[in-house]
Amino acid sequence: MTFSVVGRSEDGTSLGVAVASKFLAVGSAVPAARIGLGAIATQSFCNTLYRRDGLELLASGRSAQQTLDELLAADDLREERQAGIVDGQGGSATWSGSGCLSWAGGVTDTGLAIQGNVLVGPEVVDQMYAAWRSGADLALPERLMATLAAGDAAGGDRRGRQSAALLVVSTSGSYTPGDDLAYDLRVDDHPDPVTELGRLLELHHVYFDAPDPDDLLPLEGDVAAEVVDLLSRVGQPSLEVWAGIENYELRLVTDHVDRFVLNRLREAARSQPPT
Repeated sequence: MTFSVVGRSEDGTSLGVAVASKFLAVGSAVPAARIGLGAIATQSFCNTLYRRDGLELLASGRSAQQTLDELLAADDLREERQAGIVDGQGGSATWSGSGCLSWAGGVTDTGLAIQGNVLVGPEVVDQMYAAWRSGADLALPERLMATLAAGDAAGGDRRGRQSAALLVVSTSGSYTPGDDLAYDLRVDDHPDPVTELGRLLELHHVYFDAPDPDDLLPLEGDVAAEVVDLLSRVGQPSLEVWAGIENYELRLVTDHVDRFVLNRLREAARSQPPT
């Protein structure tokens, strides 16, 4: 009742899953990932224990295929399950049990497992695979999104659309130093969830990416004077306080202002009622 892509970046620094389904909050059930270990998608009468147990097996040194084999061997309902796994070395495995609702199937490649069930047909997986192959120059979140979008455009889940999710872990970490969770975006109930997920990915870059060094302006002279004036108009004592309120704190650089942040501050000042 779902289609997903499990992937690893070419350099091995990121692993992730993108998934969509006619199912409420698919991101709460299907994906799991841990940097250095691997990534997992469990679906079709989903056994969510595959996520916990699969990561434990990968941590013990099992390959993607060995992990999947052991998960299935311990599951009496294996023929109703579907799963895809990519390990930290790029090994991959996918399974579609004989009890999965038609159309169901998948494909693997180095660092890749694509699978889906209750699909309009095999063209969903075929188009996803083609999109993955053509997206080698993309960062992993964008590559996973492009692959998922290709499946959605090909018809996806034949029952319709409801939810989608993107989970990526990376050595570059996340908001908290030491955490490998780089992206955890979910659209739980939406008429066009894959498109909405893409919008959330763009917002994630806005709030969490470091600014481009070419977009940094020294906080001096006219720029510094303008920032002081704008802060006064929005009623905030400092750029740090205003940026924290607006969730732009990761775009702050000492003695500089990001053009994006400056433009948003200008917009905020313009929106204030005249005094």
